[in-house]
Amino acid sequence: MIGYAIRRMLQSVVVLVGVTLIVFVLEHLVPGNLARAILGQRASPGEIAAFDRANGLGQPLVVQYIVFLGHVAEGNLGRSYRLNQSVDSLVAHELPNDLVLVGTALLLALCVAIPLGVAQAARRNTAFDHAATGVSFLLYSIPSYCLGLLLIAGLSIAAHVFPPEAPQAPSAAGVLGDPRALVLPVLTLTLVNVALFSRYMRSSAIATLAEDYVRVARAKGAGGWNLIRRHVLRNSLAAVVTLVGLSLPALLTSGLVIEYLFNFPGTGLTYFTAAVNSDYPVMLGITVLVGFTTVIGNLFADLSYAMLDPRVRYD
Repeated sequence: MIGYAIRRMLQSVVVLVGVTLIVFVLEHLVPGNLARAILGQRASPGEIAAFDRANGLGQPLVVQYIVFLGHVAEGNLGRSYRLNQSVDSLVAHELPNDLVLVGTALLLALCVAIPLGVAQAARRNTAFDHAATGVSFLLYSIPSYCLGLLLIAGLSIAAHVFPPEAPQAPSAAGVLGDPRALVLPVLTLTLVNVALFSRYMRSSAIATLAEDYVRVARAKGAGGWNLIRRHVLRNSLAAVVTLVGLSLPALLTSGLVIEYLFNFPGTGLTYFTAAVNSDYPVMLGITVLVGFTTVIGNLFADLSYAMLDPRVRYD
């Protein structure tokens, strides 16, 4: 398994370089003058030239990309044009808020989706299964921003139960200090994830229940929760583990729409603001981090298979 992990990490380096190259080129293909977008339409030619020199924008694109890769290798993700702040410090400041929002929603979704999916598989084709499937399809088909707006309309504007805006504290401790304002954004992400995870868990549990070793266990008298716990649950988690691994980038991006909708102070909102303001270093730096977390998430999912299912081996 160690050899497999090393090969995957080497492949990941190639993937990350490819991601940075594509994003870097696409950002430089955007129409318009970056210096004028940052300095404003009244900027003089001299000011534009000085901005280009200060940020190395006058160099050939290949040279700019090599310089950028060198900075990334040193752990420097660039510096915001508008905020005059390093991307590293921006992410370090806002990532704890994202951990609170997305991490809480992910944990709640797993706590609901795993037992729900197993219960649906155990009671397949019953009224409970059909009802849960219908609700899951409904939640999965609704865009997250639409679901968020519906929750705001129902629980904030109509019922006045929760505030429509997320906590505005600059730190994770401050965010946790206003739990009522955190409910709606967390609930929105939780419902979307429950709809996704429960469907995969149900399908995986159904397949596991049809395995020969489960039939043998039933023939020996195992049944009920004991059968589910010992023979079904662990071997059915592989599909959900894959989704959890792929959800790691959500710590940086999945909450983008939700963060904008609820004005949550996180990395997703920062990325959206940078895109609107043509702050390319912020966009590129966060994209690199997303690519890195995606690779790590895939590796985590693959290696977790071997721990969950002894039949899986990596050479």
